[in-house]
Amino acid sequence: MTELQLSIKSYFGIEESKLALLEELFEPEQMEKGASFAIVGKRCNKLSFIKTGYLRVFNHQDGKDVTQWVASQGEFITDLSSMIFGNVARWDIESLTDCELYTISKENYDKIATLIPEWHQLEKLFIAKCFMTLEDRIFSFLSMTAEQRYNMLFEMKSDLFNQVPLHYIASMLGMTPETLSRIRKKSIS
Repeated sequence: MTELQLSIKSYFGIEESKLALLEELFEPEQMEKGASFAIVGKRCNKLSFIKTGYLRVFNHQDGKDVTQWVASQGEFITDLSSMIFGNVARWDIESLTDCELYTISKENYDKIATLIPEWHQLEKLFIAKCFMTLEDRIFSFLSMTAEQRYNMLFEMKSDLFNQVPLHYIASMLGMTPETLSRIRKKSIS
């Protein structure tokens, strides 16, 4: 089973017999560091699985970038509102490194239901998982200290701290780079 098939199976729970059909709808894509995956105000008509690399989801607010998330190997990436509902993208998404992706176009994504009759139920569960992840992130911002948020992210995605500029991580955690630096020094000692 390929890495893409394993991830599709874990995210969507699709039977192994249907994974090859689904995988055929994805195309390999290479992105150079700094390339745009999605741009605020334009449609994002694709969903990608990240084989290698890092992509930053961000927006500009009050003259500065606010990082919403940094997606990495083994995750899916898109502007969900744009991909599913056809709205313009609400987030800029750019590659922080060279990336290898498996990408499905909106057109091919819409074909999935003809290949996998139970797709609408699986998609609903996937979107519910996305919503639960968002709820967890909101709850962490409301209930955890900056240090607790740092520790939680470090446990989940420690590779980010060696691959992604720290000011993006600080923004994603809702803290200043100086606060992140203090927390890192404290956790190292």
